[in-house]
Amino acid sequence: MDIEQKQAELIDHFVKQTSPLKGSNLGPVIIEATSHPSLFAFSEILAVPSVSELEGTENSLYIDVLRLFAHGTWTDYKNNAGRLPQLIPDQVLKLKQLTVLTLAENNKVLPYDQLMQELDVSNVRELEDFLINECMYAGIVRGKLDQLRRCFEVQFAAGRDLRPGQLGNMLQTLSSWLSTSENLLVSIQEKIKWADTMSEQDKKHRKDVEDKVEEVKKSLSIKVISGIYRSMCLTYVVAEVTHCKQADIDFRGHEEIYSEPGGVMDYEEDRSRPKRRRHPIS
Repeated sequence: MDIEQKQAELIDHFVKQTSPLKGSNLGPVIIEATSHPSLFAFSEILAVPSVSELEGTENSLYIDVLRLFAHGTWTDYKNNAGRLPQLIPDQVLKLKQLTVLTLAENNKVLPYDQLMQELDVSNVRELEDFLINECMYAGIVRGKLDQLRRCFEVQFAAGRDLRPGQLGNMLQTLSSWLSTSENLLVSIQEKIKWADTMSEQDKKHRKDVEDKVEEVKKSLSIKVISGIYRSMCLTYVVAEVTHCKQADIDFRGHEEIYSEPGGVMDYEEDRSRPKRRRHPIS
């Protein structure tokens, strides 16, 4: 069972016990409540009508004791011990535990010297034993004992009953926190909107760059293909020209061979010449 649930059950138990009682009959119940090792909240008991009726009566010291445990500290008891009943050991222990909670409300680092003064502890060993055995093991605080720096670093502390007038300050603090949170939320939303806009611009820019890269690739491909085509055409033309030149050379060579004197006689020319007569050899 966690400490909050146990607190709720104990508060309900003592509220039911005090409700039907009157006057001095409330004394033993209040002593029992302020001595209980697991009860650290008393506002609900203070609000019981029969307890409130003790104010201004001969039994008002009981309601003073209850207020001491709801809002006060060990120092407060010492300063008002003359008009308060003497506390039993369990009440002394409880009030010192509550004193640690009060100190931890506003400071997360509690010097050993301050704790020893507030708790009437004479040495560091006794103080550390009290913090470990009576506070941390009880579940009302968590923290770290720093012997080198001589301090108690508070990580968690259970809350106490609200003191008179403290509610207004708490509401103001919560209101300020709410305003700060709303401003922070607006700032975060603006940052998110800005980030979304930049993301969209970045996507558009990337797409534009990719499109341009594709255009350049296509342009280069066309130029390369065109260049290859022109090269092939030029090669073909050169080859044809070379071939034609070679053919012309070959033709001219043959023409020279057959047009030389004594090579070939024109037939018509041969027919027009008078035939020679042969004379017999004498």
